[in-house]
Amino acid sequence: MTKAKPFIKWVGGKGQLIEQLEALLPADFAERENITYIEPFVGGGAMLFYMLQKFSNIKSAVINDINPDLTLCYQVVRDNPTELIKSLKDIQSQYYSIKTEDKRKDFFLQQRELFNTKTLNKIDNTTLFFFLNRTCFNGLYRVNKSGKFNVPFGKYDTPTICDESTIYADSEILQKVEIMTGDFEQTFDKINGNTFFYFDPPYRPLSNTSSFNDYTKENFNDNAQIRLKLFCDKLNKVGIDFMLSNSDCLGKDGKDRFFDDLFIDYKIERVLATRNINAIASKRGKLTEIVVNNYFNKFSSQKISI
Repeated sequence: MTKAKPFIKWVGGKGQLIEQLEALLPADFAERENITYIEPFVGGGAMLFYMLQKFSNIKSAVINDINPDLTLCYQVVRDNPTELIKSLKDIQSQYYSIKTEDKRKDFFLQQRELFNTKTLNKIDNTTLFFFLNRTCFNGLYRVNKSGKFNVPFGKYDTPTICDESTIYADSEILQKVEIMTGDFEQTFDKINGNTFFYFDPPYRPLSNTSSFNDYTKENFNDNAQIRLKLFCDKLNKVGIDFMLSNSDCLGKDGKDRFFDDLFIDYKIERVLATRNINAIASKRGKLTEIVVNNYFNKFSSQKISI
């Protein structure tokens, strides 16, 4: 049986960090009853799919993202998997039949232009989202200031555009997930009893040239990071547990204490990640990321070596 997993490639996806993140959950998480799990920045959903399969005590989930094309993908995968698969098979067949790289690039650019018209129905829009994700450079999702998708062609010959078994597995597990589109703060209204938040916001850039958070036309800047921290304070005040991931600015240069000062009242752990998004191979590699939580007084004694 195919396990549910991210149906798209997503920069900063948490697949490689799942075990480290699980170790940083509240020590009694598996014993809690009727959990409502909320992800205000769902992205590729690696943590979501893992948590829903690992913990049967999660009875409902809420996901949100400010990117309407992304949240539409989740809705279509959940509600219309068969129609989506048929459409994906069609465009995959068209792409595979093109024999030269130049013509594949032309086809890619035509589909990108069509996607950017924002005139498509939900099946066609989601089909092109999948197609562009699998055929663009490194699976990036980036838009310009006008909100137009502008990632270049990725030069792939036969990428898997339609993964039928994964779509059906994801559709099944998404049945208990409510999907929202908009600002992260709206998820506060979805608190329901025993609720746990996991935040994976656009990461704060470690340098002026390393920003890969342009997946909406409004950047997630330092003021937004501060607003997110204040939202965490709001959750803490009403007794809701949260865990938050972000870049490790201090670990990068030893001087940038933005997050260490911002979250000084909470527990900050550091985990080891491998990032491969730099176009220059020599600049790819391992780096630390921070994981913040507000339940350190109940924290598991399990530690992570990095």
